Amino acid sequence: MTQPRLGARPVRSSQAHRRLRRRQVIRRRRAVLLGSLVLIAVIVVIVMRVGVHTGSSTAPGRPGALGASTSTHPHPTTTLPAPYMPPSIVAAISPPRPGEGQWVPVDTWDPGPVSVLTTTFRPDPSQPGILAYAAWIRTQTTQLALYPGYEGPGATTLDRGPEMVPQSAWPNLLATFNSGFYEADSAGGFYVHGTLYFPMVNGLATVVAYADGTVGLVDWEGGPTPGPDVLMARQNLPLLVDGGAATPASNVPSQWGVTLGGVPAVWRTGLGIDAHGNLIYVAAPAQTASSLARILIDLGAVRGMQLDINPEWPIFVSYAGSGAVSPSLFVPNPNQIPNRFLYPSTKDFFAVFRRLPGASEQPW
Repeated sequence: MTQPRLGARPVRSSQAHRRLRRRQVIRRRRAVLLGSLVLIAVIVVIVMRVGVHTGSSTAPGRPGALGASTSTHPHPTTTLPAPYMPPSIVAAISPPRPGEGQWVPVDTWDPGPVSVLTTTFRPDPSQPGILAYAAWIRTQTTQLALYPGYEGPGATTLDRGPEMVPQSAWPNLLATFNSGFYEADSAGGFYVHGTLYFPMVNGLATVVAYADGTVGLVDWEGGPTPGPDVLMARQNLPLLVDGGAATPASNVPSQWGVTLGGVPAVWRTGLGIDAHGNLIYVAAPAQTASSLARILIDLGAVRGMQLDINPEWPIFVSYAGSGAVSPSLFVPNPNQIPNRFLYPSTKDFFAVFRRLPGASEQPW
């Protein structure tokens, strides 16, 4: 029998060794596979649990399906705050009349937020027959415009524009109201549509419309020419209200215009701005500058100015629908007519339009 060479492995022993190694490799592969399956199972369980709590499952109509979460914790939602509304006017006379001091929207035809509200109230217990007429204008949703008349604010060779609300702007017209004095009666700045009709005067009360869409009522200190950020500016006398209080000048009758018949208390109109940047118009008979200031303060004005005075000029018009239909006089005045500013006007006036996206310059 032939003996194996020294150092040579037996054939059977070598085959057994190979089978042993093969079994070890298979065991290792099985272990790796089993570990992978366990890891996958763990991941699936985690995903399923997260899906139940977040509603990420795609199975419609089942717990955890999108929009059908069974979580007891409500999902956070974004709720926009309701638009600011002015508070009711505190009655100065008790008991108040029905509806007295309660704001009523006049632009209900506009699908947007309420932008113009009006109310009436008795401001003075010593004169219970005197009624004040107030209008509140939301500046965030409106555009305040200013138009020269064919005479007011004064003589000029400059183009006066349409001298009325242009017909192209009637679909968005919400309200119109009187402006201030003639230039000959009280010098003040008048700037609109890129034209400086009369230079601005430092220290005068000024209503300003800015290019960014905001409106201000300020003590003007910007010099004779408005800057590029100003679209419109109209001045009339000094401030009547500042910091929510009547100014010292409000007690000096000679500073507030010549009255009909020389009596101190006449029809007066004013414009204020509240702490939220909204405008407040007021008109009332038998008022001095001082009592007009008190009315503006009662209405929430932090700054205020006097506009026109005497019986002929107070006017505030609202419209029943788009297209300036059915104009209505809010301030009862036999010297005025509802469609006053739908044809050329003698004096300059303000108009309130719905604000259009991207619009800055007023209709002209």
